[in-house]
Amino acid sequence: MIIPLGGEVAGLLERVREVRDAGDIPLVGDPRWPRAQWEAVLGAAAKAGSPEGIAWASLTSGSSGSPRLVLRTASSWSDSFPAISELLCADPGEAVALTAPPASSLTLFSIAHALSGGPRPVLGAVDGAEVTCLHGTPQALRAILDAGAPPQLRTALVGGSHLDTALRERARVAGIRVVSYYGAAELSFVAIDHGDGMRAFPGVELAIRDGELWVRSPFVASGYAGAPGPLRRDGDWATVGDRAELIDGRLRLLGRADDAILSASATIVPEEVEEVLRTIPGVRDAIVFGLPRERIGALIAAFVELEGPGPDAALREIIATRLAPAHRPRQWFAGELPRTASGKAARAEAVRRVCDGEVSRLVV
Repeated sequence: MIIPLGGEVAGLLERVREVRDAGDIPLVGDPRWPRAQWEAVLGAAAKAGSPEGIAWASLTSGSSGSPRLVLRTASSWSDSFPAISELLCADPGEAVALTAPPASSLTLFSIAHALSGGPRPVLGAVDGAEVTCLHGTPQALRAILDAGAPPQLRTALVGGSHLDTALRERARVAGIRVVSYYGAAELSFVAIDHGDGMRAFPGVELAIRDGELWVRSPFVASGYAGAPGPLRRDGDWATVGDRAELIDGRLRLLGRADDAILSASATIVPEEVEEVLRTIPGVRDAIVFGLPRERIGALIAAFVELEGPGPDAALREIIATRLAPAHRPRQWFAGELPRTASGKAARAEAVRRVCDGEVSRLVV
């Protein structure tokens, strides 16, 4: 039986342990959710019943907004615990900072790791905590550095969204070794980057089929309960639809196929443009999207999150020299990017705010 838990930080580890010891499946939610969302999650969990062989359930949102429960066997996570312990350089007696909400699969994975002898989780604020490692998003790493990293923090395992080279270097200067990774709720760990490019995570095989990333891995989830999701299988191989390239064994992600923007006669991959925009001095993060326009299909637009006073003249120069004309944003917006509970940029919400006039225009 899937047992939903409220997600309050206090005592969460022990409550998850109790559910697992009883032979049930823990599903951690967020106490900040509105009542309607909780009711939908409870309904999906009740309908799923007791799937055979399933040890863990985590939540991700379906395109319809209906709950989507990702179901996992115990081994789909536990088989990766030795590699994660090595990457974190953490012994069981040490503490790992987990800044993402308990409802995120990232945090639930680390709780599962702790129950199997991994480092002790410290949920939420790390002020004064004796943490030696971090497992979180780039935004979490930045927040810790901004606040003054605990002196004993020596390793950061970072996933969930793009990690820029400036943030990695800033962490290095602070004495923190950073390992970034690409993964998905359905695929778990797929590739890791020690600073010289993404390579396959230990035990994972990568392949590109028609521009789409497929993986053969012992860490893939069993499937879904509730709303359907993007996970597809072909024998031992699986994909969630991410576009990518493999060059000399290094993985370069290009976003989901359904995120591509059709503008006039060109197809623009938002992540390719965003990668360039993040190199501009004064730009902390960026989302690129299409605004519907008759005849051309979509107008390329950019929503940038700025540091300090914002970009200088380098913006125009970089755009002109590194982006083809069809890929250059024609409308610009600036503000704080909305983010999911785990720290990822919330693309759909960012576009909604732009369309509803809630974001300032930026003259470029």
